[in-house]
Amino acid sequence: MSAAHAVTMTVNGRRVSANLEPRVSLADFLREQLNLTGTHLGCEHGVCGACTVIVDGSAVRACLLFAVQLEGAAVTTVEGLAPEGELTDLQRAFREHHALQCGFCTPGFLTTAHAFLQENARPTLEEVRAALSGNVCRCTGYLGIVDAVLATAQARAQR
Repeated sequence: MSAAHAVTMTVNGRRVSANLEPRVSLADFLREQLNLTGTHLGCEHGVCGACTVIVDGSAVRACLLFAVQLEGAAVTTVEGLAPEGELTDLQRAFREHHALQCGFCTPGFLTTAHAFLQENARPTLEEVRAALSGNVCRCTGYLGIVDAVLATAQARAQR
């Protein structure tokens, strides 16, 4: 058995420390030790996007990272997008545009779209589609998801 390693990171604005086996994925750490179960595990190969979180501003697959790799990092999960308990404008747009059905993929899409809109405040339809292309949804057909992201960008541009 491998020796545990101390790791400290900021998760959703809160500093957390743990002694972890080197093989513990970020997804498992978030779900099992921090009880942040919005990070979903689908394929566990980085293909489906359900486990997407934001690390230091970039959308990443939590199933592909070991938690010990994130020493000093800032991690935002879907729970951290709206820390006051209110829905964000992006989350409201998902609801308004029927961009979710079963909800399994939704956290990954929200974190991916959130990070994308931070980088590209005025995306085109093609840019949104490309940004979301690494996330898989088996229920919605993607139209509502793309519409929600575009609507959020347009509403933010009018502020």
